[in-house]
Amino acid sequence: AQWRIESTGEGVLGFVTNHGYLDNPTFRGMRQSLMEAFDEIHLLDLHGNAKRKERAPDGGRDENVFDFQQDVVIGLFVKRGGADGKPARVFHADLWGEREAGPGGGKYGWLSANDVETTSWTELAPMPPLYPFAPRDEALKAEYEAYPALTDILPVNSVGIATARDRLAIQWTVDDMRRVATDFVSCDIENARDVFSLGKDSSAWKITDAQQDIRDHLDADQHVAPILYRPFDTRFTWYTGRAGGFICRPRPNVMRHMLAGPNLGLSTTRSTEIADGWEHVFASSHLIQHHTVSLKEVNYLFPLYTYATDCFGKTRAANLDPGFVESMRAALGLDFIPDGAGDLEAAFGPEDVFHYVYAVLHSPEYRRRYADFLKSDFPRAPLTGDRALFAELVGLGRRLAALHLMEAEGEDAPAFPGKGDDRIDEVRYAPPSGGVPGRVWINGGQCFEGVSPDVWAFAVGGYRPAEKWLKDRKGRLLSFDDAARYRQICAALAETPRAMADIDRAIEARGGWPLRAAG
Repeated sequence: AQWRIESTGEGVLGFVTNHGYLDNPTFRGMRQSLMEAFDEIHLLDLHGNAKRKERAPDGGRDENVFDFQQDVVIGLFVKRGGADGKPARVFHADLWGEREAGPGGGKYGWLSANDVETTSWTELAPMPPLYPFAPRDEALKAEYEAYPALTDILPVNSVGIATARDRLAIQWTVDDMRRVATDFVSCDIENARDVFSLGKDSSAWKITDAQQDIRDHLDADQHVAPILYRPFDTRFTWYTGRAGGFICRPRPNVMRHMLAGPNLGLSTTRSTEIADGWEHVFASSHLIQHHTVSLKEVNYLFPLYTYATDCFGKTRAANLDPGFVESMRAALGLDFIPDGAGDLEAAFGPEDVFHYVYAVLHSPEYRRRYADFLKSDFPRAPLTGDRALFAELVGLGRRLAALHLMEAEGEDAPAFPGKGDDRIDEVRYAPPSGGVPGRVWINGGQCFEGVSPDVWAFAVGGYRPAEKWLKDRKGRLLSFDDAARYRQICAALAETPRAMADIDRAIEARGGWPLRAAG
């Protein structure tokens, strides 16, 4: 329709669609193109996203005008003949509430009674690089953009690895990965394609290249590596770092630092389609995959340390920008030590920075306050000059990271009392009822007992770990260690929201947002 109107030189386009294109960073080029093609754009956002469980600004119900879950926008695009070629004027309005609310009420009633002339429009000024078609708080924008981005803090980073063939390249155990690699490399090409359901080769991944990569690196002890495949879900892969080998895109310039020695990594996204309830961050001490922490968006890994080998042996250095370190040192009035953690009275170290940032990114108020901006680029983390707040956030971030890395035990682990064959047949949740605690059933006779609805529903990047971890293992037998691991996951999920609330309380007690820049 845009092409037809541009071809004829004038026209009006009315379009009803989901409202993702209003501010989703993926559609920044589309918005720019629309502004170049038309003279006026009117956007009436009807909201009604059932998945987000949106509420009207007054706290009332917000319903969709259609019988589906995705929110809706009416777009009216006007092109006049002989226009001056300036970018379109963009107008926006919101319509909240119930679909129908008595005679002539609700969204249906309002839409029937109004038109473009009677709508209270707000004129926007969409600016590059995003050209957003939705209102944004410019004061908060300036505040947020004054903070350093993760790329300014941890300059060595990359997208997670892409295997191209997860069913082949990702296995449950070290022994499974060794066996699969041995079987795979011993097959002829067509047999391998059949046995491992590999499909056709692509320009980026070929069976012959993958097999040759294994033949050239037969030392399994050196090349079978753990990988955080999903939140709380560590599996194993065959990793050599050769591009286009067994792993399609191994990202060796960054991932090698996770294999060279002890390390911490922060995984997040560059942008998200939906920032309401932003939850796209997780810690890892292993390799990550490009969808480890987010169901839809591509994930990045920011290692805390980088490793190098020279004539004196292997050394590691903090992957922290010197300018950022100096800014933090000056704000806190503390010395910086190049490795480990400081005492936070005279000095701070790289691990204190990591845990401070991890805490900030888990602040519910941070996620709410900057929701619009978390959609469009890497998260940003403010500096603080308040030593007491810094120390408290470091402690809370350290605890959260330990829970997420499965290095610490939470207190609210569910019981696993049932006796049976331990086979995961069908995963289903039964909420608490009549004094019976929440239960996660894995078959007709066995369940984990004492799993709250909040634990079951807790999400990281669109994944619900308490549910997904079990469902990914459907058909497998749950070992003793597996059951213990699942109990530990549930305990970590139970403690995480409490720790997040503690982060907000600590910030509020020291003056709230924005954080104090100087002590």
